[in-house]
Amino acid sequence: MKCKTALTIAGSDCSGGAGIQADIKTMTMNGVYAMSAITALTAQNTTGVRAIEEATPEFLKQQIDAVFEDIYPDAVKIGMVSSAGLIQVIAERLAYYKAENIVVDPVMVATSGSELMKSSAVSALTEKLLPLATLVTPNIPEAEVLSGRTVAAKEDMLSVAKCIGDNYGCAVLLKGGHSINDANDLLYANGEYKWFCGKRINNPNTHGTGCTLSSAIAANLAKGCSLVESVQRAKAYISGALAAMLDLGQGSGPMNHAFDLNSRFSK
Repeated sequence: MKCKTALTIAGSDCSGGAGIQADIKTMTMNGVYAMSAITALTAQNTTGVRAIEEATPEFLKQQIDAVFEDIYPDAVKIGMVSSAGLIQVIAERLAYYKAENIVVDPVMVATSGSELMKSSAVSALTEKLLPLATLVTPNIPEAEVLSGRTVAAKEDMLSVAKCIGDNYGCAVLLKGGHSINDANDLLYANGEYKWFCGKRINNPNTHGTGCTLSSAIAANLAKGCSLVESVQRAKAYISGALAAMLDLGQGSGPMNHAFDLNSRFSK
């Protein structure tokens, strides 16, 4: 039996709601075999990040090589990478292996408000990694950093998405929210715009939503879906995970990634 595969390159979340753990759950639920290369260990929960222990660039390289040399991934999702040295290794190895279907979630700040990316890493991200990406999935604050522009209204999303996409040669999924619109996301790809409308779900537990969306997109790209279809399927999946109303932890809790699991082993 063969199946499609996806690699997540991101940080570990010991509380299970974001990062590597959320990525693997999401990729599994979206029908691909999930693999991982860990950029950092984090001590975090739903209330915040307590500590971060980075992998060395050499060890991250060994992880990526181990995956590509044995089970070549059909898609790659990149999440939390907090330093320039790690970003340079990722970019170099992905170029070396001619990786395809690369989805970059530029994780700069956690849902809890904790800063996750050093300022020196932002320039490495834009210079080394985004030009390799199929898609980058910033939220509005991240898009403002990447573009150097302010997003104060829905109309601003159009110019900012175009700025990022044209500058770095990748498609952009600019995520709504942050008081700009009602969970509507904007895709800018090949000079064209497409809105993906969503109904805001009144659920305060949103830990790991960015990780989950980008991983679901990568999983669907791995299966051969178009970029538009991959985004549509990913938004439907994350809406279902939020609507399941899982309530864990004392802060911004995780979603129920397994809301659609129907197996005798899950009972």
